[in-house]
Amino acid sequence: MIPTFTTLGDGATTVLMLHGIGGGHLAFAPQVETLAAAGYRAVAWDMPGYGHSPPIEPYTFKGLAQSCIDLIDALQCEHVVLVGHSMGGMVAQEVVARRPERVSRLVLCGTSAAFGKRSDGRDAEAWARQFVSQRTAPLDAGQSMAEVASRLVPQMVGPGSLPEGLKLAEHCMAGVPAATYRRALDCLVTFDRQSDLAGIGVPTLLIGGEFDRVAAPAVMKQMAAAIPHARYAELPGIGHLMNLEAPEEFDGLLLDFLGEPAADRSRDVH
Repeated sequence: MIPTFTTLGDGATTVLMLHGIGGGHLAFAPQVETLAAAGYRAVAWDMPGYGHSPPIEPYTFKGLAQSCIDLIDALQCEHVVLVGHSMGGMVAQEVVARRPERVSRLVLCGTSAAFGKRSDGRDAEAWARQFVSQRTAPLDAGQSMAEVASRLVPQMVGPGSLPEGLKLAEHCMAGVPAATYRRALDCLVTFDRQSDLAGIGVPTLLIGGEFDRVAAPAVMKQMAAAIPHARYAELPGIGHLMNLEAPEEFDGLLLDFLGEPAADRSRDVH
């Protein structure tokens, strides 16, 4: 089953946007409009289990990446620009690792190359279990996703965030089915593509938020250093939901990156 998506614009270059764990296609609403107006074909998906996209079984990064590749096929694209935020950035890394020829450029926002992998020797698995139980505790206590969103979203943003962006972020998270949120959390803590960063062969932009406590700027800078054709840009005063907190600044970085001379893809042809 092809995931559901929203699309605007009919440019030759397709930009496919992959939202995070508390998102949905609306989480990229400002970018869809900006990209379409700038002459791109803008597409934002609902990850399996979100919106009207059917869930997948098992709920794994392998399966999510395959759903994304199926969507690229359905869009009749040879390759796309992939923009991934948070968990969507992990799905994007998984797609690039599995099918590098389908991605022409990569934008990774507020994400990391692994989840719950600790370099200080402490048990990463215990840390990951604690993270999941903290995030699901309100649901276990009978709270709705809307209540979870109203508490969590304000904790994830920076002091410079746009109030309208917060409202949209809360609206997106409130609409995530609780069952999907639980499955996505369980999936999230399995991610580890650290060893694949050096193999990413396309131009890559990493965007971080100064106040992001989910994917810290230091982590994103390390990622950028490990990817051959990558650079890092940071949004001051902004937290984890950077594309909604500071849409104009975010879109400016994105358009500048997309406007750079195209990479020579002949090396990808075998």
